[in-house]
Amino acid sequence: MSRWRDIKAGKKEPLNEEFKNNDLNSNICTSIPARIKAFIVDMFMIMMPLAYVTTYVFMNGKDDFQGSEEARWSLSIIYGLIIIVFWIAKGQTPGLKAYSLKLIDEKTKEKISFPKAILRYLCFIFSTTTIVLAFLPFFRKDKKTFQDLVANTLVIKIQKK
Repeated sequence: MSRWRDIKAGKKEPLNEEFKNNDLNSNICTSIPARIKAFIVDMFMIMMPLAYVTTYVFMNGKDDFQGSEEARWSLSIIYGLIIIVFWIAKGQTPGLKAYSLKLIDEKTKEKISFPKAILRYLCFIFSTTTIVLAFLPFFRKDKKTFQDLVANTLVIKIQKK
């Protein structure tokens, strides 16, 4: 109860401010299962509707979609643009928000910039096409993915409001 009084009196900052001011290190990185669950939520909430609309509205069904390289690449680009907008605007995609996770710049502890978001997404595409880079966080103590290492970002757990 005294913490609440101290915050109200202005003697202490709220937990979020204390967390922001602390040195973020590898112990604060989010667990791998939480990140995988957030990714699955993003795939179902963002990618699946895009794929359905592309397949059945713009094309003549699944056979046309499966035979078209352009459709699959354009779907990846549109999905990437949507994800990048979420990263820049809120620091969270719907999946990250569902699991109380946030993407931040490791140096500034703020939301990432547009060039950094593009770099991170391109590194994500590259790492998913290689087996070794996709499993990199399982072999690292700090649980950072390839895209986190290259873009210098962190996925952290935040407190629910």
